[in-house]
Amino acid sequence: MRFTKGKHAFIVAVHTDTKHIHCAIVFNSTRLDCKGKFNNHFNTSFVVRRLSDLICAERGLSVIENPKPSKGQNYAEWLGDKEPSWQEKLRWKIDEVLPACSSFEDFLAAMKAAGYKVNDKRKHITFFAPGQKKPTRLNTLKGDYTEAAIRERLAGTRTITGGGVTQSVPTDAGGSRTSAVPVGRRVSLLIDIQAKIQQGKGEGYEHWARIFNLKEAAKTLIFLKENGIDSYDDLVKKSSSASGDFAALSKKIKEAETRMNEISELQKHIGTYGKTRDIYNQYKKSGWSSKFYEEHRADITLHRAAKKYFDDAGYGKNKKLPTIASLKQEYAALLAEKKKLYSGYRAAKSNMQELLIAKGNADKILGVKTEAQTRDTSRSKNRSEAHEK
Repeated sequence: MRFTKGKHAFIVAVHTDTKHIHCAIVFNSTRLDCKGKFNNHFNTSFVVRRLSDLICAERGLSVIENPKPSKGQNYAEWLGDKEPSWQEKLRWKIDEVLPACSSFEDFLAAMKAAGYKVNDKRKHITFFAPGQKKPTRLNTLKGDYTEAAIRERLAGTRTITGGGVTQSVPTDAGGSRTSAVPVGRRVSLLIDIQAKIQQGKGEGYEHWARIFNLKEAAKTLIFLKENGIDSYDDLVKKSSSASGDFAALSKKIKEAETRMNEISELQKHIGTYGKTRDIYNQYKKSGWSSKFYEEHRADITLHRAAKKYFDDAGYGKNKKLPTIASLKQEYAALLAEKKKLYSGYRAAKSNMQELLIAKGNADKILGVKTEAQTRDTSRSKNRSEAHEK
């Protein structure tokens, strides 16, 4: 019922005619209301196995501790609710840093400051997050997150507002295209009309941009009133506080994930150590026989690797190895904490983004220059002076 959510008919058959008692679960791919069907995605079987383990744990039943590892993923990663993919996390980070950036170079610098390794020396820009196995190519994100789309968002020719509807996004003075807009953003950054005119935009674009800015300025004013912000200083404080809260939340999630990875690794080595201990003791009693070593090379090597891991981690006379049961309890507690943190993650991110966008609009309306804009002005001045010399 948890997996099908009551939308599909199913049968559970228990096989008691073999030594290995097990269940076979069959469900109808067509929904009960006949308005849709089940789509079998990659790793669906692991989701079912994870649910089975959770139900067993809730009922005090046994769970297979060392199942055969799945291709490309540690089974421990499938315990609990599946966390967002690396691509999804990258999209969130892009949405987080973009409102405070005034150029694509600022955006890349902000992503580096956020902990991503950025490779922009090749044809396709890639981002590599801590703990990620393979880098993500920016253009594989598609939609509003390709390099071209991000440049348009920075330039103000592509906007992502709220409501989850499709809106018109201008491309030039004479045309437009539609773009699916995600839910959660009510206010968009104002467009720097003068900069666009200097880039060759025509009168049609200028007319559209002025109307767009007027509407977004009104939305910004309403947003500020709804949130009880009646001064620029108050807006600066609240946007700074929201950024700090979101950063702290992200840090806690990252710390929980790091510790969960450590527990998974420790559990693996404890299991290996226990399985190979008898072989290693026999090897020791044999007087470190080279013949015995060759016959049991794999087990002895694994045992030594596990022992080295314990030594490097500081486990010895003064620090005993934890039990598997205690590690499972700690993992479950961390998993529950991470789920709780993730429940507020999107809300914190959305709140921060709206405040940063509102501040960006207020800066443009009041003529306040950001640090990035000041740096750009200084660089342009230096380049101009160097050219004159």
